[in-house]
Amino acid sequence: MKKLAALLACVLALSLGLTACGGSSASGSTTSAAATSGEKQLVVQLGPDPETLDPALNSAIDGANMILFAFDTLLGVDEDLNVVPALAESWEESEDGMTWTFHLREGLKWSDGSELNAEDFVYSWQRMADPETAAPYAETVLGMVKNFNEISTGEMEPSELGVSAPDANTFVVELGQPCTYFDKIASFVASSPVQQETVEANGDAWAVDPSTYVSSGAFMMTEWVPGSHITYTKNPNYWDADSIKLDSIKCLLIEDMNAALSAYETGEALMIKSVPTEEMASLEGRDDFYVDPLLGTYYISLQTEKEPFNNRDVREALSLAIDRDYVANTIMQGTYSPAGNLIGPGITDADGSSFMENANGGEEYISTDPADFEANLEKAKQLMADAGYPNGEGFPVIEYLVNDQGYHKALAEYLQKAWGELGITMEVKTAEWQSVTATRRAGDFDTARNGWVFDYNDPSSMFDLFYTGNGNNDGKYSNAEYDAQMDISRTTTDVEERFAALHKAEDIIMADAGMIPVAFYNDYYLQSDKITGSWHSPYGYWYFQYADIAE
Repeated sequence: MKKLAALLACVLALSLGLTACGGSSASGSTTSAAATSGEKQLVVQLGPDPETLDPALNSAIDGANMILFAFDTLLGVDEDLNVVPALAESWEESEDGMTWTFHLREGLKWSDGSELNAEDFVYSWQRMADPETAAPYAETVLGMVKNFNEISTGEMEPSELGVSAPDANTFVVELGQPCTYFDKIASFVASSPVQQETVEANGDAWAVDPSTYVSSGAFMMTEWVPGSHITYTKNPNYWDADSIKLDSIKCLLIEDMNAALSAYETGEALMIKSVPTEEMASLEGRDDFYVDPLLGTYYISLQTEKEPFNNRDVREALSLAIDRDYVANTIMQGTYSPAGNLIGPGITDADGSSFMENANGGEEYISTDPADFEANLEKAKQLMADAGYPNGEGFPVIEYLVNDQGYHKALAEYLQKAWGELGITMEVKTAEWQSVTATRRAGDFDTARNGWVFDYNDPSSMFDLFYTGNGNNDGKYSNAEYDAQMDISRTTTDVEERFAALHKAEDIIMADAGMIPVAFYNDYYLQSDKITGSWHSPYGYWYFQYADIAE
């Protein structure tokens, strides 16, 4: 990871940034060279430069979306969120639920034309399991696979992971504990296969250079100009290439939201994710402006291994000092919803009802009612005094890590005032997105903006983050009682017992203020009606693989 970050930094330093122009509306024609040459190229903006496009190392949603264009998984997800065949044309689960067998399609190829077979999955999953790889999603994807825990502690070798390839078209996964949603795991982008020869020959650089970015999906990377764009060209070796209508997808790597809007309004891009917050009022009511629900929570990470954030009272005080209704409905202009729980709406419980509505006896853990905020603030001040910092006396100056995009900077400025009510001086540290993700994961921060969009509809997709040692546990939160409940949820075959343990896990982390939930996500974006055949999922992905562009 350090080598990759250094390489990206060098490439970025040698590249020119993207210049966007003002002008006509998005109904105009695209201005790319591909468009003028007759090639059907879709130009979109999903975010700035990703930290990495290695499926095993990425942990950001924009990076995952870009990986999704180039890589296919064992199973896929359709527009209705149903799990469907992908690289595997069929699969079955053993009667005891402990063995999953995937049957790959005949004749699968990598983008370079070489054979893709079951051994590639064996290598890729063993690579992810290897602690040396430091894959952030290793525990989420492989935590239930036989021998993974022993591999993660060094007691076993990655080659002993419970995966095998009896023949070229059969991939078998043995579980160490039952997992009723393993088909969803098999459809998650982090589980994508990577080509062993390419990875071992090029190290981390394989995922930076288009010439070595060998992939398995509908498109293949053919150009990456950091700070400008990534171009994906149709992969003629893709198993479903006949269904792909676009010749290429060009992802503009724009961090500045006004530049993104300019690219959209001039017709350079037909879709942008980064919409300037100051333009929200003027965009409301436009047919091409969308606000779609996401299964996810915007939260604040606290580095719990550092003083004073290792003090529970301090963490709770920081949480209670935030007026979540004001944040969601004023700062975020109603595009997000106030969050008094960690798990938000849309995630189902054991019986299919709302997990959130069943949590904490049906009450919010932290009231988001504006009428209750003054009481919350008074309690926060008392907690600071209990922690030994009355009116903030003796409390160190702290930093809040954020990227300057969307509502993040505005929220940071609000937090300066909100935590200032407790006598705390907070400084805002702004960094580029790829730097923010790397810094958080390293735990090299005090407090930081964070958030998570579910990878599948199960509370564990969020709760796994806060398990001791998880690769995405940025705040280094650790609580033995929390881990015990998660262990129960991972090992029991009783659905009711499993979800009861998950509810207890939320009770524990909310009482412990292991992170600070702020708002429940929505995606807001601009998209031209010229784009047909695509969809946006509540997991935060735009599926442009099968899209077309109407004339």
